[in-house]
Amino acid sequence: MAQTLSFLNFKGGVGKTSTTALVSYNMAKLGHKVLVIDLDPQANITSLFLKTLNAGGGDVVTITKSLMSAINEDLKLTDIAIKINDNLDLIPNAVDFSFYNRYLDSKLDSEAQRIAFLKSKIDAFKDDYDYIFLDVPPTISLPNDTAFYACDQIIVVLQTQERSLSGAEVLLEYLQTTIIDEFGSKMDVMGILPVLTKRKAAVDAEILKAATEEFGEENIFENKITTMERIKRMDLTGISDNTSDAWDKKVHEAFAGVANEIIERLAN
Repeated sequence: MAQTLSFLNFKGGVGKTSTTALVSYNMAKLGHKVLVIDLDPQANITSLFLKTLNAGGGDVVTITKSLMSAINEDLKLTDIAIKINDNLDLIPNAVDFSFYNRYLDSKLDSEAQRIAFLKSKIDAFKDDYDYIFLDVPPTISLPNDTAFYACDQIIVVLQTQERSLSGAEVLLEYLQTTIIDEFGSKMDVMGILPVLTKRKAAVDAEILKAATEEFGEENIFENKITTMERIKRMDLTGISDNTSDAWDKKVHEAFAGVANEIIERLAN
């Protein structure tokens, strides 16, 4: 049965979507069956993966049904999945997901039922995958609560900036008091994944030290991500994977390291 995971921080712009895309892409390259579910109405990861798919040649792929359409029609979510490569599928999203909150309020009687709604949908196909990644916006909201509740593991993305550390602290407190204590979720926090800004090494070191003191060294990922211009380019053009290109190789080595550490942490 698949492990359902999400990279989170309540501060925007910390690289959650790029991290989700590149970790899931590299996990699939390792031979694992992976599904990514886009739960952000801005649909950034949907756009990124469609660019990746369309850049590979062949017929241009477009969305025929969005996640919200599948929910409204009570479809099995994987019925609308788009195959990105042999081991990687995407459940795409679109702007109509803005109505998800309204759907939950109108169709389900209790808050507990609303919180558990997405998990019930995902449980229907967990046996089909090894890993399921949920990409969510950096907000506190009922739609995000349904995603948090559906997760087995949360990975906090910590960009080495003070506001990102504050966002991580608020996130962890919220997950504990609301999702775990109030609604009884069994999800766990796997660890803190640092995203380093290499041009500010002193700031990186200071925030990493503060994070280590607060969360414990064992909870900080050994593999760390450094902001790279090639990642920004991939956001615009799709994921490139040219083994003869040094910058592509560097990006994929970094995220393959994170993918392997996730697998190792789950095994321990």
